[in-house]
Amino acid sequence: MVIGVPNPYQIAPITKMCITNMDNMKKIYVLYNPNTYVQERRTQYSEATGISSNAPSIQFVHGSTEVLSMELFFDTFSAGAEAGGTALDKLKLGATSLLPSPAKTDVREYTSKIYDLMLINKETHVPPLLKVEWSSLQFTGHLVSCSQRFVKFNELGTPVRATLNVTFMEYMEPNKIAEMTPKESPDTAKYRTISQGDSLWQLSGKEYGECSSWRLIAKANGIENPRLLATGTMLKLPAL
Repeated sequence: MVIGVPNPYQIAPITKMCITNMDNMKKIYVLYNPNTYVQERRTQYSEATGISSNAPSIQFVHGSTEVLSMELFFDTFSAGAEAGGTALDKLKLGATSLLPSPAKTDVREYTSKIYDLMLINKETHVPPLLKVEWSSLQFTGHLVSCSQRFVKFNELGTPVRATLNVTFMEYMEPNKIAEMTPKESPDTAKYRTISQGDSLWQLSGKEYGECSSWRLIAKANGIENPRLLATGTMLKLPAL
């Protein structure tokens, strides 16, 4: 009798990435955890072209939501002990991996569960809100892109191996967005770059909440004619 090394996945099962449909609370477990995932966030700046300048001045406009992207692997041809899913999925994959090639399970049975997460919910009229969980990764958002690539087929032309490139866009409650927005007090001096179409009364209304305070800006910057503002000029907005 030969005793081999025990399967480590039976001793300490691998934690599988889970995607929960928050509309119906159904959970989808990936068959194989991703090798990598990317989290990305960007900021948007605008350019204001100045007269006779070597380069335009830039001004911050707004931030952006976070984006999560990764590649997921699916295989029903030779599924190993590390394959995830429900207990029924594991039994089915283990059994079909021993069957002849024509009897292999169609891999779309598993990929479509994720691919269909972009379909519109008939009640809410939008795709479902999702929660992606994998150990320390906790991400709530919508699936905005999913590309299926089938890479292996059985003799009948049924796909049995595939990769999915998925992209999720973060969702935040409106009250949380408001909490993250930095508040700037009018009792602190600030500086703004003049863009084409700007006016002192417009800046005054935006920064102070009243257009009548434009004279304070003109006085602080030595402006005699408020109608003659050069694009690209840096203005000081004095504290109230």
